[in-house]
Amino acid sequence: PLVEVHVIKDAFTHEQKSRIIATVPAALIRDAGDRLRGVTWVNIHEVESGDWAIGGQPLTARAVQDIAAGKNVA
Repeated sequence: PLVEVHVIKDAFTHEQKSRIIATVPAALIRDAGDRLRGVTWVNIHEVESGDWAIGGQPLTARAVQDIAAGKNVA
C-alpha cells in the first residue's frame, strides 16, 4: 500500500510530519492486517503556500496553522 498525504509547505513542523508518517498507516493496518506494516509506504507531498486553493481562495501555510490553532479564518 502507498498512502499519499498532501500538505501545504511550512504548515506543519518536521515533528508533525514525522507523526503523520508514523500514525496514518495505522488505519490501513487495522483494517487490512498487521502483515502489511512492513510494506506500507507513506509519502508526504508539499505544495507551495498559496498554490492550494479552496473555493477559489488560495490557502497559505499561515492559514492552516491558524485553523489548527482554532482561530477563525475568513
